[in-house]
Amino acid sequence: MILLSRRCYILLIVSWIIFVFPSFANAFVLVIDPGHGGKDTGAHGRRGKEKNINLAVGLLAGQYIASQHPDVKIVYTRSRDVFIGLDERANIANKANANLFISIHTNALSDKLSYIKGAEVYTLGVARSAENMEVARRENSVILLEDNYERKYEGFDPNSAESYIIFEFMMNLYAEQSINFASMVQRELVNTANRVNRGVRQAGYLVLRKSTMPRILIELDYISNSTAEDYLLSPTGQRKLALSICNAFTEYKREFDRMEKNSKGQAIKDPVSSPRAYKAQSPGLVYKVQILASTRKLSDKATELKGHKADYYLEGGYYKYTHGESADWNEIVNLRKKIRGDFKDAFIIAFENGVRVPIK
Repeated sequence: MILLSRRCYILLIVSWIIFVFPSFANAFVLVIDPGHGGKDTGAHGRRGKEKNINLAVGLLAGQYIASQHPDVKIVYTRSRDVFIGLDERANIANKANANLFISIHTNALSDKLSYIKGAEVYTLGVARSAENMEVARRENSVILLEDNYERKYEGFDPNSAESYIIFEFMMNLYAEQSINFASMVQRELVNTANRVNRGVRQAGYLVLRKSTMPRILIELDYISNSTAEDYLLSPTGQRKLALSICNAFTEYKREFDRMEKNSKGQAIKDPVSSPRAYKAQSPGLVYKVQILASTRKLSDKATELKGHKADYYLEGGYYKYTHGESADWNEIVNLRKKIRGDFKDAFIIAFENGVRVPIK
């Protein structure tokens, strides 16, 4: 009889698990975060509570995605009616080494504005309107229910405009992937769930700030609008909202897989999937301001460029247009501020010796 040491036995078991269940090795990890829960009910309508809608849609979306993508590992920040702090939701995603984070919420406004309805998808950034700031303040005020929130969130005050300045410096982290995915989700919420299109926006959400991966926050619709509330509470509405998220994820995952194959040097059928510069890149590390992405090549005088001189590079099936170039970080930050009036979602990217690299 052959006797194995405990260490060899454990290694053997682990190897067997990876061999038999290869989907668990290097799996794409998706974290679904149904907002609020427990003592934190979120927004209220005539009949419904936000926490229940968020959970129902989140669980359904996870079921749909799991059925279509058996290779994806799905992690929920909560799967029942419990209170989870904003920092803990982000910690769950970070510990899982998530590839994507989806936080699901339901919006609300005062009685005077109860006529407003529609879906919005947010990425991390600085709120450019009073309305966006108000939504972020309401969602972030959840921390006031947590013990020692001043220490946990480094003195962040959800009701102080000064506290949101930090998001000006953090918005570039995973900005491109987040905006791309947010656009996919918003398109599906309009086309599949028939929601009014209130656009992709930016705001300073703590749950997104602490998550270190592409991340978005979805506001499904306004529970303060009676028609929208009826839809949010209906089984049909919840199924369509969940299916919208699933469809957008499928599109995002397809592009993610294509980029993964590209990075590993495998053949790709898409003729414009690999990053290629429009002109010779400057040597060394340089920063550029990315202003838009298009599925087609634009002329120098295209209305989409709004009169600005731009170069492009090809990546993931898109022509990605950039404005300006500098090796000086402060200079490129100032350039982004100047161009933001025409391109509010512009963000900074980096190239090193002609190769796109993450910003450190």
